[in-house]
Amino acid sequence: MEGPSIENDAPPLLIDFSFTPPETPQRKVQQYVEPAIKEATNRQNGLGVEHELQWCMGAPDEEFRTSTKINTPTLTPFKRICIIGAGYVGAPTGAVIAYETNFDVAVVDYNAQRIAAWNSADLPIYESGLDHIVKSTRDGISKHADGVTTRSNLVFTTDVEGSIDAADIIFIAVNTPTKTQGRGKGYAADLRFVEEATRTIAKVAKADKIVVEKSTVPVKTAESVRMILMANAHPGVRFEVLSNPEYLAEGQAVADLLDPDRILIGSLPTPEGLKAADTLVEVYSQWVERSKIITMNLWSSELAKLAANAMLAQRISNVNALSAICEKTGASVDEVAYACGLDHRIGKGMLKAGPGFGGSCFRKDILSLVYLSETLGLPEVANYWRGVVDINEYQKDRFTKRVISCLFNTLTNKKIAVLGFTFKKNTADIRESPAITMVTNFLSEGAQVAVYDPRARKQQILVDLHQARDDTVALENNLMICGDAYRACDGADAVVVLTEWDEFSNVDLPTPEVQTADPVALRRSTVLDPNANNFVPEGTKHKEEELCAVSAFLSALKVRNVKVGSPHITSDEEGLEGSRVRVPVTPAQTVPQWRIDWVRIARGMRKPMFVFDGRNILDHGKLQRLGFRVEVIGKASLTEANVQC
Repeated sequence: MEGPSIENDAPPLLIDFSFTPPETPQRKVQQYVEPAIKEATNRQNGLGVEHELQWCMGAPDEEFRTSTKINTPTLTPFKRICIIGAGYVGAPTGAVIAYETNFDVAVVDYNAQRIAAWNSADLPIYESGLDHIVKSTRDGISKHADGVTTRSNLVFTTDVEGSIDAADIIFIAVNTPTKTQGRGKGYAADLRFVEEATRTIAKVAKADKIVVEKSTVPVKTAESVRMILMANAHPGVRFEVLSNPEYLAEGQAVADLLDPDRILIGSLPTPEGLKAADTLVEVYSQWVERSKIITMNLWSSELAKLAANAMLAQRISNVNALSAICEKTGASVDEVAYACGLDHRIGKGMLKAGPGFGGSCFRKDILSLVYLSETLGLPEVANYWRGVVDINEYQKDRFTKRVISCLFNTLTNKKIAVLGFTFKKNTADIRESPAITMVTNFLSEGAQVAVYDPRARKQQILVDLHQARDDTVALENNLMICGDAYRACDGADAVVVLTEWDEFSNVDLPTPEVQTADPVALRRSTVLDPNANNFVPEGTKHKEEELCAVSAFLSALKVRNVKVGSPHITSDEEGLEGSRVRVPVTPAQTVPQWRIDWVRIARGMRKPMFVFDGRNILDHGKLQRLGFRVEVIGKASLTEANVQC
């Protein structure tokens, strides 16, 4: 891999991130610190170099203007990282490491088509901000609005063996699907790709390596990885195996990488294992607060990932089970969830009822936990976690039956418009999406199904539906995948909302004159993606961080493609109050261009018109005034009598 290297005899440079000016957003700190660090690193002889930095944050109060000395000795002399697996985890992880550090990063995969996609203008995965980060590091374009340009330090390649040989740290980020045959079929994790990657590392490596499990794996997998490496290693070559599970939520993966809740690093309690853990800590501490980087026992780290996903899925099944009770009693699941979430012991996260959880992780990881419990002789524990998956399947089946019942107990030759196919908004991923099961059920009932999703790829929808329903004739004759919502809904008997995309909502947008953005939230979106629907005010001269703060804030308000009018923020002093950014917002249009027009939808549908809100994102009173019969998950059937108009 090309790029400058640091000689082994170069004096070590130590980077101290401990200083943060009071009430200053972390990204602003990096705006000033990063150039100094890069300068010291490039010189390679910067031991003890001191940089005087003047903090002129644009804040009105003098107390926020501070000066400090940053002592920048350097990093230990490893600089090459290889990530095996160019999928949802490996590629974004590699891109962010390259973006936030000077390390050379190679993301490798034997799939030439996938690598070609990562080297193209049209990336194979959609995540907000990812396009900018990949192209900045892959192509060496300007990273920041202030004109700082860096060398290319990210490559996507099929040269797996060459990249492994050149690397000091190797991440294994391959797929670990559920087994489809043999012992543990339908439950256990299939680790064949992990084993293949491990054997390749052992075969190729001619020098000591740190091998990092990034994939989600069962407990004690690292033991197997170590055994394979030791049995196949070249003479004199040693390996240290670490666990570093990913905690990325699709739709906000870049934000989770830039500002993670925590970084877990598991190692053996040996001097060599602890030293390897410290090396990985050094990588992440380039941009992550040291307090968020947790080192622990190797097996604890492996289990913590499975446990976290199981608990998150459990919360979704909890609220979905309550939604069934609410529909029978007249309670509102949103109100119940809100009341429960106010208890600090419970919290508000993951308490939104829906048609069931999806994605590649939750179901797979819970079933892996079920299998682990059974093999450990813990059948009661296995049954407990199996119940989380059972409730998830029940929720999809229950919502399907509600659609059929409302449409006079038959779907034959009726057109059902399905809005949303991804398992959640802000991603193109449809793996394990509830929409797969529900569309399959609708087709089985003889319905004509029209699907619209703003991000899901048509070919992938067809592939997943073929796997779920081996009926080519029904898919060809009764399924239509549309390019817009109006075509999908034209002539439909019912609209079923299965993904909470903002464009489907008809809830009034907030119209405050001035809103204040939380600085913690601002850090979670610090990349301006020129290809995304980010908000960029006209006529401003702000640095990228401030534009991104505005974009993140408006995104939180569910506003896209909206240009703010006068008055603009015209100076840093107006734009910052301590560490809080003031964002002027003009009143929203009645129906912004990026939202679907439900009046237009109503004109084209057959009567009586039904809307089934599977995500509880619509203003049901508005829909009823348009003549829709509205059915909402977690609420009893709505009528004009019980909806305030």
